[in-house]
Amino acid sequence: MRLSRRASWLLIAFAVWSWIIWVTLIKNINNDPRAWNGNHPTGFLMVHVVLAIISLVMGTAIGWLGWKGLRALKAQDGNAVATPQQAGEPDREKV
Repeated sequence: MRLSRRASWLLIAFAVWSWIIWVTLIKNINNDPRAWNGNHPTGFLMVHVVLAIISLVMGTAIGWLGWKGLRALKAQDGNAVATPQQAGEPDREKV
């Protein structure tokens, strides 16, 4: 399966968005008074940290797929330009 350029960029954008949102959320939750009981983390903090880790791993995997899609398109474009027929040269086998 090949990804379009638009789909690849969408996946990369989702990965960046995921990192921005979850890192910001964890910073905010860490500062919430419900996150700590003295010097010990509460269940509230731990549940959100686990959710953040899972989301960041999935976001990174999705971004990696988008990056691979862009690289495949770039390689495909590079190979397509190198063919003699597209460069305007006659096909030697038919002449």
